[in-house]
Amino acid sequence: MFHVILHQPQIPPNTGNIIRLCANTGCQLHLIEPLGFDLDRRSVRRAGLDYAELAIVRRYPTLSACLDTLGQARVFAVETGSGRLYSEVNFAAGDAWLFGSETRGLPPAVVAGQAPAQRLSIPMRTGNRSLNLSNAVAVVVYEAWRQLRFER
Repeated sequence: MFHVILHQPQIPPNTGNIIRLCANTGCQLHLIEPLGFDLDRRSVRRAGLDYAELAIVRRYPTLSACLDTLGQARVFAVETGSGRLYSEVNFAAGDAWLFGSETRGLPPAVVAGQAPAQRLSIPMRTGNRSLNLSNAVAVVVYEAWRQLRFER
């Protein structure tokens, strides 16, 4: 239904939460390397990332490889300080959201590569840095799914 793209995620529990979110909402998860953790069988169990049975998760060596796979999907970069609120967009099935790593966010060049209308933010109180990655993903995914009347 939707696509969640994590650009170089670093914290395994955040990715684990996002995997569960994707499993429960029908989203596909796309991970852009390098990852801040291993996805081998042993590491996955230890970090609670047993994703194979929960959701569709794909890995890519580069963001370009991921975007090529998604084809004509509308891609929205979600980044602190971007101009347009996520709640101002009319989302459609097949849309994709691109989120940066927990400590660095999205690289400026990646954000600049998106048209201004494709750069979204989540409102926060002045002076705060950012939301937890898995919380930010949940806010956007559920708004989009709500707009589609929670179609499955």
